[in-house]
Amino acid sequence: MRLLLVEDDEMIGESVAAALRRDNYTVDWAQDGREAELSLANDVYDLVLLDLSLPRRDGIDVLNAYRSRGGNAPVLIITAREAVDERIRGLDAGADDYLLKPFDLAELAARIRALLRRRTGQKHPVFSHGELSLDPAAHEAAKGGVPLNLVPREFALLQALIEEPKRVFKRRELEEKLYGWGEEVGSNAIEVHVHSLRRKIGAEEIVTVRGVGYRLKGLG
Repeated sequence: MRLLLVEDDEMIGESVAAALRRDNYTVDWAQDGREAELSLANDVYDLVLLDLSLPRRDGIDVLNAYRSRGGNAPVLIITAREAVDERIRGLDAGADDYLLKPFDLAELAARIRALLRRRTGQKHPVFSHGELSLDPAAHEAAKGGVPLNLVPREFALLQALIEEPKRVFKRRELEEKLYGWGEEVGSNAIEVHVHSLRRKIGAEEIVTVRGVGYRLKGLG
């Protein structure tokens, strides 16, 4: 899962980004409204955390522009603006949830999980496909009930595949799921992660569609 954090306060931004990365999310951090707009133009994010009081362009303007051009990722506003009319403005502009600063990181994480479940249509946070299961909230994966010891990028790769098991993911799409800004991506990085994940879940579980990309094996 790739998230965009839009926050101009360095102390808050660093702590939130670090916490989300510990939770195995890929996080990009924009520090002003214009940078946020340029980032959202890529349309690669599963969720956006948006402050409102931003340099260069206000968060409400960023949100309005994003929704008006069809951007549909869940948006969680994180702000110190506590007036009710400000909350109403944010929700009316297309925000999915609203969290006032200062907030507890555990509550932030829970709200993110709830929004992502809503987006994927999953009332229960556990995904399953054949013998494979993955619980994003607990950061646990298993095959046939036996826990899998996955490193963060293996977990992120399996999550991408199991959320849309019939979809063939191109290498570039998987890179966007697994890597954030400034992270070096080797020319064969995805192939290496796929090979490593296959060793742990079984080579037959991931199908290579030659010349296109990867998907989970079909059922039945």
